Amino acid sequence: MIKRVVIAFAAGFVSTLVFHQCVLALLHAFSIAPKPAWPMQAVPPFGIPAVISLAFWGGIWGVVMMPMIEGRRGASFWTAAILFGAIFPTLVAWFIVSPIKHQPIAGGWKPRAMMIGPIVNAAWGFGTALIYRVFIPR
Repeated sequence: MIKRVVIAFAAGFVSTLVFHQCVLALLHAFSIAPKPAWPMQAVPPFGIPAVISLAFWGGIWGVVMMPMIEGRRGASFWTAAILFGAIFPTLVAWFIVSPIKHQPIAGGWKPRAMMIGPIVNAAWGFGTALIYRVFIPR
């Protein structure tokens, strides 16, 4: 059980750095996302780079997601991972994190801004599931 939790956290952490941020870099390159990938500015309370903080939370989300989907097989597993990523972390970012950071909820209800979260988080979900499956095969 502990092994699965550690691997789920590591998968979510690494997926944030690779899948989430690579898709964000692509969206930024096509002028869809306003902020570049892999942000290195320090964030409170510990002054760590923003991308590391984001990856930590990606790891936490991995611990939440994997027990919910790991019993699925085939396309159902991958679909669940992508949908989980696109929906749940995005909703939390829009309606909980944004108000805490004094930012407009749901990207200010601007469709272009609203589509970034589900896209990068779906990539995160896929990447987390892929990395998890490498270390915990069926």
